[in-house]
This record gives sequence, C-alpha cells and structure tokens, in this order.
Amino acid sequence: MPPNDYYATLGVPRDATAEEIKRAYRRLARELHPDVNPDAAAQQRFRAVSTAYEVLSDPAKREVVDLGGDPLAPRGGGGPGASFPMGFQDIMDAFFGGGSAGGGRGRSPRSRRRPGADALIRLDLDLADAAFGVSRELTVDTAVTCTQCRGAGTTAGTEPVSCMSCGGQGEVQSVQRSFLGQVMTSRPCSACGGFGTVIQHPCAGCGGDGRVRSRRTITVKVPAGVEDGMRIRLTGQGEVGPGGGLPGDLYVEVHERPHEVFTREGDDLHCEVTLPMTAAALGTSTTLSTLDGEEQLDLSAGVQSGTVITLRARGVPHLRAATRGDLHVHVNVATPTRLDAEQEALLRKLATLRDEERPDAAVRSNGLFSRLWSSR
Repeated sequence: MPPNDYYATLGVPRDATAEEIKRAYRRLARELHPDVNPDAAAQQRFRAVSTAYEVLSDPAKREVVDLGGDPLAPRGGGGPGASFPMGFQDIMDAFFGGGSAGGGRGRSPRSRRRPGADALIRLDLDLADAAFGVSRELTVDTAVTCTQCRGAGTTAGTEPVSCMSCGGQGEVQSVQRSFLGQVMTSRPCSACGGFGTVIQHPCAGCGGDGRVRSRRTITVKVPAGVEDGMRIRLTGQGEVGPGGGLPGDLYVEVHERPHEVFTREGDDLHCEVTLPMTAAALGTSTTLSTLDGEEQLDLSAGVQSGTVITLRARGVPHLRAATRGDLHVHVNVATPTRLDAEQEALLRKLATLRDEERPDAAVRSNGLFSRLWSSR
C-alpha cells in the first residue's frame, strides 16, 4: 500500500482523532465483514481496512505514516522505501554521532509478533430476547493462530535466521555528505522488513504470517435490558495478530427487530388499544398481551381517545439493575363509518336525548368560535 493511503482506506481525514478512526473502522467492518458480505472484492477490501486500522490505531505507526512513510512496507537503500523519513532518534544520531563504530543501533528490530485488530459482528434479536437476555451461538470468521507452526511462521524444525544485510539489527545505515559534514542515517532493512531475521522456510499453512483465517462458533451471553445499537465486548475473541500476536476483541453489535405491538423508548414500552365508541362510553375490559403474558386491562366508562394508561414495571428491565421500565397503553376510540338504518336511528335518538343534534354544539366555548356564534 502506498504511503499515506491508510487514511483514504478508512475514509478519514489526516487529523482524525483516535475515536473517529475507530468509528470509521467499525462502520466499514459492519459492511465488509465476510459474515455479512461474502463477495471476494469485499473480503479483499475488509483486509485492507483491517490493515489500515491496525496502522492508524498504533500511535508509533501512525507517526511514521504522517511523516510520509509506510510502517508495513519493506524498505532499503535503493528500493521504494528509500524515502522513509528519519525519526527523531535518526536525526539525533546523525548530528551528534549516535550509534557505535561497529554499527550498533539505538533501537531493537521489529517484532514479528504484533497485536491483532478488533472484530465486529451483528446480532439480530427480538424484543423479548433483548429485554430478558439470551445466550446465542455465533459463527465468526477471524484470523487465528496457525496450528502448523503455532504462530512462528516457519516450517517445523526450522527457525528464522539472522539477516545478512543488516546483521540482525533490522536497520541499515548510510553516510551522506552535507554542509554539516558527514550525516549518518538509519532505515529499516529492505531484506528482512526491519525484523532482523529472515524466514527461509515459511510455513505451508500460513505462508510465514503465523495466522490463518478460520470459521469458529462462540457463545455470547446477552444481558437483560440491552438496546438497539449497543455492543457487547468479548475480550480476546477478535483477530489474532501477525506472528501469532495477542488477539484483539470481538464486539457483538445488537440490532433489535421491530415488534408488531410494542414500540420501545429506552426501558419503557408503548402500545395502542382501539375501542369501539360504545365500549369507550360504557366502559369495558380487554385482554392485553405484555412481555410477561396476558393481563386484563379495565377501562372506565367515558374513556377518551388519547388517554394513556400506565402499567408500572411492565416494560424492559434496566440494564444491570433489578428495576424495570413501564408499559404505556394509548387509547384510541374508533368512530363507526358504516351504519344501517336501525343503528342510525338509535344514534339519532341518543343525540336528541343528549342535545347533540347540531354538529357545531361541540365547538361552542368562551373562545373565538363562541363570539362568532353569538354575533349571528
């Protein structure tokens, strides 16, 4: 990957914060992860995104990128890495004679064993499972330690050998003449990639990387009260790092499916009950299905459309707490749209008894309409 392309890969500006970089990676991982998008091109891009996050989430590697270099590319005196910038220690060595005459270095070779990246997977849940908690088995596709070489990257019975180009230091030095005199600079060795050793017989299983991709099944316990968009962190269940490095974490992102009856606001639930006009006028009882089962809901005579009846502690349990939210029942009164002759006659008789024959009687008040009516 060319220098400075890691920002473009994640789609973030160069001055992005660590949190912005993490959010960008998680967003792309949700879209490109092999469990979600099996397309070959998407998997290739997912690997590029994971590599970019691995680099930019490491302050030391990000500093190299910001200085115009690529911390993962092989470099040498005449190769593509020749433009690798001098770090602070290189500058100090150059001007003040750092390093020994025998070629000693102030820093150690890079380790082949590096931490792995975090992984993200989506979990769809029904409202009841999110409310009361559930255990689910998930199939994940992540990098795991190669079983053939156990992360070493070498064929059985062999070991990495010291690099002949840098003498095992991981760096090569060059001396240039400048107006200050002779300036000595250090660059990562292109022959070994800065590791100080070379794998002459790479493992057939992983090609020397120390890790392979594998599908595995894990069990995740979802606590009661989780909400849509929350993430459950499974420590050490993410991507194993190069060289069999410590794995990152796996984040399980909860997505709550819409419910056919209830809508959720935090830990409270809302639902609607529609009553015929006669039932609302006379009062009635109805059976209401809740998360805890069926309950009888008593509605007093004359209940109005828009009335909200609250059932305490019938909502979703609070996350990691013993209390629960409430269930709010919103009452709708349905006006009949089709009446036969007998029904219409009965309603007209009722309207006469209640002095409600005139449709404008309901809008009379002490306000504007009342003044307009009295001025006729």
